[in-house]
Amino acid sequence: MNEKKSFSLKEPTVFFLSFCGVGFAPKAPGTMGTLAIMPVLYTLAQFNPPFILFIPFITLATIFSCFLAHHVEQKYGLHDPQWIVMDEVIGMSVAWLFIKDAGVAHHLILFVLFRFFDIIKVWPASYFDKLKHGSGIIIDDIVSGIYAGAIYATLFHFGLISF
Repeated sequence: MNEKKSFSLKEPTVFFLSFCGVGFAPKAPGTMGTLAIMPVLYTLAQFNPPFILFIPFITLATIFSCFLAHHVEQKYGLHDPQWIVMDEVIGMSVAWLFIKDAGVAHHLILFVLFRFFDIIKVWPASYFDKLKHGSGIIIDDIVSGIYAGAIYATLFHFGLISF
């Protein structure tokens, strides 16, 4: 099944999970999904909001995305289709909770760290990635976001990121 021609953005599930169609980018849809959320996160960071305000939104987006991703997997007989990029959006948002500076450089470092951990899948992300359930699609990126955020925060704490 050709994933890119088999789904319609008119379907609310496809529209949401592909992050408004970004997941259908011809190359590197995961990277494109991560890039797509960056302007939103950068703009939010300029207001220096308390991170605790975002936890309910990320939690609801996670639950909703797990349910929808599982539905798509069952309906179409797919496992982790590339066009689902809501996992990158949520994972990068989790990493962003660790941000210490609203500057572009800090967002770029966090982006690179998240993509690194999302690609290499350090355990337990690798465990969740193999689950035959929609929650595995989403949760492995949340784990990668936690790793990226923790490494970023550690580097910042020890003064290795100070620009």
